Amino acid sequence: MTETNTHSARPPRIDEAAPGFAARSTAGPITLSAFRGRWLVFFSHPADFTPVCTSEFIALARATPEFEKLDCALLGLSVDSLYSHIAWLRDIETRFGVKVTFPLVEDSAMVIAQAYGMIDGTAQSSATVRATYVIDPDGIVRAVVWYPMNVGRSVDELLRLVAALQAAEREDASTPEGWRPGAALLEQVPLANEDDGALREGEAWYYRERRA
Repeated sequence: MTETNTHSARPPRIDEAAPGFAARSTAGPITLSAFRGRWLVFFSHPADFTPVCTSEFIALARATPEFEKLDCALLGLSVDSLYSHIAWLRDIETRFGVKVTFPLVEDSAMVIAQAYGMIDGTAQSSATVRATYVIDPDGIVRAVVWYPMNVGRSVDELLRLVAALQAAEREDASTPEGWRPGAALLEQVPLANEDDGALREGEAWYYRERRA
């Protein structure tokens, strides 16, 4: 049985605590609190044995070592039963030669999905759900990404997003558009205009790069 300790009428927002839960998964009983101390990409998918979801799971499974390098765990969820999850993941391994090692949570009562606002509280189906939450080591939501049912997520972008969040926090800076590890960061905007003479060529007081 799935239990949650937080119920929400709306999706948790950035900088809010992620709703806790305990549930069955393909890795056995699991709780959100078990991931404290490391980053987590928690995502829902519309249904097992569907084409877009299968492509996502194959890509996520192949990228699992890259997430591990960022000390970031993966955790999937759908309203399908645990038995459906197990059968689907076994079929992916048989047909595509890809073993999914991260847990997939059973949420047949839609309790967790509703707590996260992944589906409407009155919905009887999860057919439109494709949501992703990046949760930090303290259990705080740091990013929320939503996709429609017919468009697959970019695993490369999820990796970039986690790396950017970590770098921004570690360096107390911001990341520019398309930032990748090793690229320059952006300094925080000062409260007052600074002496333009101290700026590098092409910089403005409100746009200053910090070299990696």
